[in-house]
Amino acid sequence: MIPLALTMGEPAGIGLEVTGGAWTALRMDGPAFFLIGDADAVHGVPVRRIAVPEEATGSFAEALPVLHRPLPTPAVPGRIDAAHAPAVIASIEEAVALARLGRASGVVTNPIQKSSLYAAGFRHPGHTEFLGEIAGTGLPPVMMLASPMLRVVPVTVHEPLAAAIARLTPALIAEHARITHAALIRDFGIARPRLAVAGLNPHAGEAGTLGREDIEIVAPAVAMLLAEGIDARGPMPPDTLFTAKARPGYDVAICLYHDQALIPIKALDMDGGVNVTLGLSIVRTSPDHGTALDIAGRGIADPSSLIAAIRLAAEIARNRMP
Repeated sequence: MIPLALTMGEPAGIGLEVTGGAWTALRMDGPAFFLIGDADAVHGVPVRRIAVPEEATGSFAEALPVLHRPLPTPAVPGRIDAAHAPAVIASIEEAVALARLGRASGVVTNPIQKSSLYAAGFRHPGHTEFLGEIAGTGLPPVMMLASPMLRVVPVTVHEPLAAAIARLTPALIAEHARITHAALIRDFGIARPRLAVAGLNPHAGEAGTLGREDIEIVAPAVAMLLAEGIDARGPMPPDTLFTAKARPGYDVAICLYHDQALIPIKALDMDGGVNVTLGLSIVRTSPDHGTALDIAGRGIADPSSLIAAIRLAAEIARNRMP
């Protein structure tokens, strides 16, 4: 299988540390990947500089393959340097370009520190929106958080809660649900996906006594999906939607705002959660954690989420193969 491209992420964070941990865990059985970043910033594992992605698979068992892209100044764990920002952005752009050319089977992104990227012209709320611009398909990019225990999709993401609620419409919910439904079939091999659409208000509005948004916004979206032949249910009361008894009844929960989606999956499976971007022309996954500047360089970062992201990216890439 064509190797995956792994971006460097924030050099002062835990990205390079967990990359080494992922290589150690996967070096014998794969899936193979290569890092796009500064080879001199990787410590604790053997490194092999490669000239082209195609060299990664043959050397993967012996050393971490790196397309060497030097930083302008050495990275210091826990200390952000704005001079690194162009290299961080370039790493993402190169990974996407290689995936679009078929020279990488997908892209796995290490966490970025957005505050340090803004000076270099980065004007996106996060990875998802940036990838939608450089690897889009005409559809809005959709964030999915996935683990063996739960899959969730937030309809609104990085915006104040009041603004997120004001932006909700039946069309917006249905659009995210359609993109998710198609991805579950294509990328996850689920022939007939079951979608649970969360309510907005406590108890899904309790027949309008706790707000009419669920009647006027969420229920019409579910009706639209059902009319299109999509197995959608809702609005479902959010306080019971994520219980052990409820979760086997659906394949994904369509949630209406950021925390409604991310709190349950992080509470259930913080280490195994993976961020997947749906609606792109390429495969993209990411670990479900941040840069963790406070523990960078201490050798205690857990690579489990990155390992899960690499494995899921490879699985999706295999499912997309003709």
